[in-house]
Amino acid sequence: MLRYVIAAAAMAVTLAAGSGASTAATPQQEKQQEKMKACNADATAKSLKGDERKTFMSSCLSNKPAAAEPAKPLTAQQDKMKKCNADAAGKSGEDRKAFMASCLKG
Repeated sequence: MLRYVIAAAAMAVTLAAGSGASTAATPQQEKQQEKMKACNADATAKSLKGDERKTFMSSCLSNKPAAAEPAKPLTAQQDKMKKCNADAAGKSGEDRKAFMASCLKG
């Protein structure tokens, strides 16, 4: 009877040692673990709990951007570029280039 117990214990030790050596993480798993650590740290820093934390973690881990940041007002130059670009919609090539140059100057 003692032989069977010793044999079973030796087999268990062998299986445990063998299974631990073959479970190396792939680069993708390592990347996911790093992402999980970063998202977890962010959630902890924001003191999120419960459903709010679950929602944050889900969003963070899914690569979806969080709620869109409020749009910053355009600078005068950006506003001018946007207007000129809209006005030049039907033009192309050299005509568009000339129109944009004159529009942006004045």
